[in-house]
This record gives sequence, C-alpha cells and structure tokens, in this order.
Amino acid sequence: MTSATSTSVASVSPDTATDTTTSTPQRPVAVTRPRARGWQVRFAILSLIWGFSFLFIKVGTQAFAPLQVTLGRVTFGALVLLTILMIKRERLPRSARTWGHLAVAAFFLNVLPFSLFAYSELTIPSTLAGICNATSPLWGMALSVVALSEDRPTRRRVAGLGIGFLGVLTVLGAWQGFAGTDLTGTAMALGASLCYPIGWIYVRRTLAGASHSHLSMSSTQLLLATAQLAVVTPLFTTAPTGYPILPLLAVFALGALGTGFAFLLQYGLVAEIGPTTAQMVTYFVPVIATAAGVALLNERLSWNTPVGALIVLAGAALTQGKPRTPTTRRSTPTD
Repeated sequence: MTSATSTSVASVSPDTATDTTTSTPQRPVAVTRPRARGWQVRFAILSLIWGFSFLFIKVGTQAFAPLQVTLGRVTFGALVLLTILMIKRERLPRSARTWGHLAVAAFFLNVLPFSLFAYSELTIPSTLAGICNATSPLWGMALSVVALSEDRPTRRRVAGLGIGFLGVLTVLGAWQGFAGTDLTGTAMALGASLCYPIGWIYVRRTLAGASHSHLSMSSTQLLLATAQLAVVTPLFTTAPTGYPILPLLAVFALGALGTGFAFLLQYGLVAEIGPTTAQMVTYFVPVIATAAGVALLNERLSWNTPVGALIVLAGAALTQGKPRTPTTRRSTPTD
C-alpha cells in the first residue's frame, strides 16, 4: 500500500527520486544498469498485494477491532523483515538518535495511517479506501511546497493538484451533496493518505544519508510500530472472543505479504529498474482494490467512482513531474 510506496524508510518515494549534481560541469558518464529480467512479474505481484490490502483490511475488521488488525499487520510484517535480517546476518541500528527518529517515522508511516484505514473501512467500502490512498502524491506535492525548499511548484504540478482535487469530489459525488457517503470514514482514509508524505518529509530531514541498510532501518521501524501499538491497543480494545480463520488469514496476509514481503519486492524493483518505473505501481493499486472489492465483497460501484479515480490518478501523475532544475552558469577561467 502507498502506504506503502512509503510504508518504510527503505522505500523510495517520488519526492526522493531526485539526482544530485555537482556545481562543476563534467562530461556525462553513461551509467549501465544490469539488464532487468522478469521484473514485470514482480511488479504485477506487488500491485496485486497492495491492491488486495484494502480487501484484507475489510475482512479483518469483521472479527477484530481496527487497532487489533493494525497490530497484527505490523507484527507479522516485522517478523518477516527480522527473519530476513537474521538470514543476511545484518544488525539493527545502535544509535539512540536513529531509534528516536525511526519511532516518529513508525508513527506517521505505519501506526497512524494503518489505523486510520482500518477505522475508515468500518463505514466505507474498501474500493473507496483504495482510491483515497491514491491521493497521497497530491498531499505530498502540496506539503513539499511548504516544507521542502528544493521542491518548487510548477504550473504542471499545481494543475495536477487541482485536477486531483476535482477527482476526489467526483468520487464522493459532490454535486449530490455527498449523499450515500460516510464523510467521517472518508476523512479518515484521506487523513491516512496525508500521513505518508508527512512521514516522508520527516524522514528526509532526519534520516537522509543514514549509514544503515534499508532492511535494517525498515525492520527497526516496524519493530517500533509494533511496540507502540502493543501499548495502545489493550487500552482501547478488549480481547477478541474468537479467532475466525478467514479474518485471521486476512490479517496475516496483510502483514506478512502487504507489509513485509512487499517491502522486499519494492526494494528489489527500485534497485533493478529505478524509482521512476517502480513508483508506477501506485497507479495500479486503486484499480486492483476496486476490482477486488466489487468482485469478492460485492461492493456497489456507481459510475462516478471509477471516473473520479481516473481523474485522481491523472492529477497524481502530473504532480510527479520532476521540478525544473536551474541551469548552472558555466564558469570561465580567470587566470
């Protein structure tokens, strides 16, 4: 889940996929990337996993409280990453400062958005939650203008923000007075999508250039998310009266696949085909989430939902254009 694009500090978000250049003009050097083989299959698997995550949330909340679903999700995800960490014989970070920053990242990139999505699906369809997730790039563009000095608005990106906003209004049926839409649940889903760029801005400002591996940082982040939810969940929920097999399997799949295994797939894709192509998975997630909700959960789909989703995705795509870099003036020798 974009969440996923950005559910861990190891994931590469569109905003972080910028090149650094030196002020001294140099001759272009051709960088050869190993030829990618079979990445399309892994790309499709990642799209399916994240697309079905919203269905898993809906099924999980049929038997467990939203916070319990989220706790199970980060726990199973952390177990997957920690297992891989031990197999590769890597270590968790030792710096208290790093752990402190990762605790904040865990809250904004895992605990809060995962919980908000789970609560939102108590009252809205999984299809709508999946579409709201696609607004994360729109929130990211709006926030980056304020919080990140290197990201300047362009006409194209501002237009994308406006188009995306119109898409959200179309999905919600604004001309009908939002009839038939639970505004509280929708606001929670949109708030969850807002959490991701907030978390990423924090990560970029505090953990950029960290010497630890992506696997080590992400394992620590999910471990901290599990600890946070382990403290909070018993305070606001009661123990489940039973453990039905289908919701339990849904929570396990949500964590082990959607939060653990999906990270490994995403990191491999970014390393192999680059962040620009890998991030395109974001635009397939709401399509799969909608198809899964309609086909497997019999959720009703009115015409404005898919039309609005396409408008949202078009706006999100426009906001992902790289900001124009100022041309460097070529220096001339003075001696």
